[in-house]
Amino acid sequence: MRVNLQPGYVIHSRPYGDSSALLDVFTAEFGRVGLVAKGARKQTRKGSKAGLLQPFIPLLLSFSGGNELKTLRSVESAPGRVELAGERLFSGLYLNELLVRLLHRDDPHPRLFAAYNDTVQQLAHLQMIDVQLRLFELRLLEELGYRLELTIEGATGLPVIPEAFYHYQPGTGLVRRHAGEPSDDFPGADLLAMARGEIGGHVRQTARTLMREALAAHLGEEPLKSRQLFARVAWKRPGAASGQQDEE
Repeated sequence: MRVNLQPGYVIHSRPYGDSSALLDVFTAEFGRVGLVAKGARKQTRKGSKAGLLQPFIPLLLSFSGGNELKTLRSVESAPGRVELAGERLFSGLYLNELLVRLLHRDDPHPRLFAAYNDTVQQLAHLQMIDVQLRLFELRLLEELGYRLELTIEGATGLPVIPEAFYHYQPGTGLVRRHAGEPSDDFPGADLLAMARGEIGGHVRQTARTLMREALAAHLGEEPLKSRQLFARVAWKRPGAASGQQDEE
């Protein structure tokens, strides 16, 4: 198989041999693809490919091979490059880690690729970046076949009631709390707002906690490195002791 000028992003890379690199790329038509970038770290008169094979740079990738690990033949920059720094950079790394951990290789997700591309652009320009993360997480679960139904109780199929409270149960979905049980979980009104894409104000904390629980069921016990890295950096900032929380 040979693929030419496939839109994609590098979502993970590591050195391979003396001058090459192993890449995980997320592509528009082929999903997550493993590539060997031969000589990518080798300096030539024209410079190195390493500066181009970085996260959040839209690329046109040409590669070939019939195995799980394919060979990168050429790479070009595509329009739309953004610069992410600070919390926006950590948020982008979080998105990439989700893709590496949850996507199978060579499994196409064109709608998810479009959502990822849009989210990267929005991280660079919009405020309330955590809202963009929540919307992407919802799309990611849907694309993986684990749609999080926010308007219907998973155990009974009854509509979510704004005045009621719910907890998340892996494999079932939202389950209503009954009288006399703790009611400090998720207000039904917040869940319905999330379903409408309204994740501002007080709904943000509900969305953040719920999505962590929903994703944890698929991520397993190994913690996300992007969260750990952000937590270490955030702890060193002024005001960290007052309970500052990470964006993811």
